[in-house]
Amino acid sequence: MFSTEFLITSLIVVLIPGTGVIYTISNGLFLGWRASIAAAFGCTAGIIPHLSASILGLSAILHMSALAFQVIKFAGAAYLMVLAWAMWRETGALKFDSPSSKIGLWQIIRRGFLINILNPKLSMFFLAFLPLFINPNASSPALNMVFLSLMFMAMTLVVFILYGISANGVRRYVVNSPRVVIWLKRSFAFTFAVLGIKLAMTEQ
Repeated sequence: MFSTEFLITSLIVVLIPGTGVIYTISNGLFLGWRASIAAAFGCTAGIIPHLSASILGLSAILHMSALAFQVIKFAGAAYLMVLAWAMWRETGALKFDSPSSKIGLWQIIRRGFLINILNPKLSMFFLAFLPLFINPNASSPALNMVFLSLMFMAMTLVVFILYGISANGVRRYVVNSPRVVIWLKRSFAFTFAVLGIKLAMTEQ
């Protein structure tokens, strides 16, 4: 029900230093490992509404026609290429804002949830992302999407927790080295581009 391409692409998406990663790492840096784990759970929970909307909408589209599926697949591949280009051009360093030391764990979880649920780009991403790895001829495409969504969320939670716990090391070796940040971003960009081309050329 899942492919190597799905696992690789999902891992790259989760590893990209975005808003959720920055939030998790900042809590790990300034409030400790418990706060970083709470932030990871909050950010992961914030993905659920976006995935649910994508699953409910795409399940109907996948049953309409193979042409509709192909159109969405190529749109998704194009979106990956856009992400690759945007990341290649991005050379900024990571920045962290120190949160208050009096923030409770539930408040950290709630903030992490809101950070992701209020990000409209997530819905657009999953709408383009999930169909790339779904077989429209499967007995239950919707069930396949649910399975892949759970896999993505589990990967997100694990990686975010590792980011938070390793925050001090990340700060020392990455944040203070602009060259490393640029190298990582461009490596991810290149991988996105390659996977986008490969997925676009894959037969249904």
